Amino acid sequence: MRDHPHGKTTPHSDVWTGRASNRFQWLLALGGAACLALGIELAVDSKWTTGIAPLVMSVVGCIAAGLLVLFGTLAFVHVALKVDKESLEVRCGHIGVPRRRIPLAHVVGADFDPLVTPRHWGGWGYRWRPEKGTAVVVRRGEGVVLRLWDGHTFTVTVDDAEAAVRVIRERLRSGAAH
Repeated sequence: MRDHPHGKTTPHSDVWTGRASNRFQWLLALGGAACLALGIELAVDSKWTTGIAPLVMSVVGCIAAGLLVLFGTLAFVHVALKVDKESLEVRCGHIGVPRRRIPLAHVVGADFDPLVTPRHWGGWGYRWRPEKGTAVVVRRGEGVVLRLWDGHTFTVTVDDAEAAVRVIRERLRSGAAH
């Protein structure tokens, strides 16, 4: 077994871990925080003179947009992938949500994709496209594509995706032998 700066399996562990990050998402989160701050500022210290309804709509709109952007981007600043003997688990962001656990018994195969792009999936985040399957895309780059028993695919961007694919294939072979 080998250690890698991004993905690793240790000699005494049956768990491979890897992750991918997108620092650009922090800039988007900053924009969301600014909208949230503007909404709070309007609510606390407004000299609005044209009526209460426009003020309430402005405050609610700024706070809602700020929270949506802030939490929507922070959830996809990074993704963590864990492969153990029984399953593959994907956790997003700092609190690990959204999270998806896929039992290896549901996986038919794993492939390396050298270039997963947000453009091909319709943006960053947790994505679904009927013709492509489901994906967690936090940055442009290499990824793992799982072929599932139900005919769907699940793609996740992760550093050292080739190593992850090797580990998954090894687990699938050893699972088929039992």
